[in-house]
Amino acid sequence: MKKPGKYVTRRLLQVIPTSVIIVLLSFLLLKTAPGDMVDVIAAESGGATKEYMDQMRELYGLDVPAHMQFVHFINRVLHFDLGYSFRDNMPVSSLILERLPATVLLSLSSIGFALVVGVALGALAAKYRGSVLDTAISVISTIGFATPLFWIGLMLIVLFSIQLRWLPVAGMVTVGMDYANHWEYALDVARHLVLPALSLGCFFLSMYVRLTRSAMLEVYGLDFVRTARAKGVSEWRVITRHVLRNALLPIVTITGLQLGGLFGGTVVIETVFGWPGIGRLAYDAVAARDINLFLAIFLCSSLMVIFMNLLVDLLYVVLDPRIEVAQ
Repeated sequence: MKKPGKYVTRRLLQVIPTSVIIVLLSFLLLKTAPGDMVDVIAAESGGATKEYMDQMRELYGLDVPAHMQFVHFINRVLHFDLGYSFRDNMPVSSLILERLPATVLLSLSSIGFALVVGVALGALAAKYRGSVLDTAISVISTIGFATPLFWIGLMLIVLFSIQLRWLPVAGMVTVGMDYANHWEYALDVARHLVLPALSLGCFFLSMYVRLTRSAMLEVYGLDFVRTARAKGVSEWRVITRHVLRNALLPIVTITGLQLGGLFGGTVVIETVFGWPGIGRLAYDAVAARDINLFLAIFLCSSLMVIFMNLLVDLLYVVLDPRIEVAQ
């Protein structure tokens, strides 16, 4: 197996131009929207004079041409400074670090739920191909794949929060709750996490079901599986050690891409459930035309996607030694 050092170095060098292009496109899209942060502030305060608005634009650096604003942002990033959010009156890096744990918790919970349940259901569908169970799992996964995330979230709120009153509607913790210990706090967060994690996980669960089923059916027909059965290996061992293990490569690919690109789904779910994460922060940044915050969030999310793709490529070598990383 070739050493992946040069490959990793080349991929890391590609991070800089790729990230710049992504942030530039995001900047241009935000600039095409009418108004800026000063217009939003003036509208919320009930109006302002032109002189006052000009002073505010000069204070926030919005009086210079758009290309110079972008250059100033890139220059700050190169000096490890993401800028200042005048809307929230604090550094952008502090805002992102404050909201990051909530998004990481939601993302990992939803992916974990989707991965475990989806792979299990996909394995069952492949094992009992053509049966009623296979048909039912396929129909359910198709419905889950085609249903919008926000609709799933709203229906779960109606059922479990409004009708049954089992789980809280929104937020990450109960407002005004006085926790006696860390366990009570963790339990409260877990209760608030159930609905958003299920809503976000249902979409990815459907993908895992379909992917696992097709990958395992392909492996079932290979010679080494028939050889293992001919040697008297138990069916459970055939499924877990031979079929499922060799069907993991496409699952690893999708998992890596989903972890990197989960930001798009969290924007919707965090907005529906009032979850205080990066997705909700990005939504608020767009609404407030907070350019520094918006660009910093997109820069971080693009870096996450790039590094997760690199990690997936390296995991291929671990899962299947026959794959070599190109120098």
